[in-house]
Amino acid sequence: MARQHPEEPTLVELTIEEVKAMGKQGIDHPSTRPVITGGVVGAIAGAVLPVVTWPVGLFAGAAIALYSRVKR
Repeated sequence: MARQHPEEPTLVELTIEEVKAMGKQGIDHPSTRPVITGGVVGAIAGAVLPVVTWPVGLFAGAAIALYSRVKR
């Protein structure tokens, strides 16, 4: 399926750019703290839930926080 606006970057391209910027700027980047917070919340939820382990929760929480930052 062709994109309606091919000149606009895709969600994957935006996410890659955001992660690269976070890596370069570190904690000073505006997205770093919300993504870390999301990871911590996910890890805590993963530790509490019997089915999910904390590393899975950490990854899922960070991914959800990053996705919400990129979609803005």
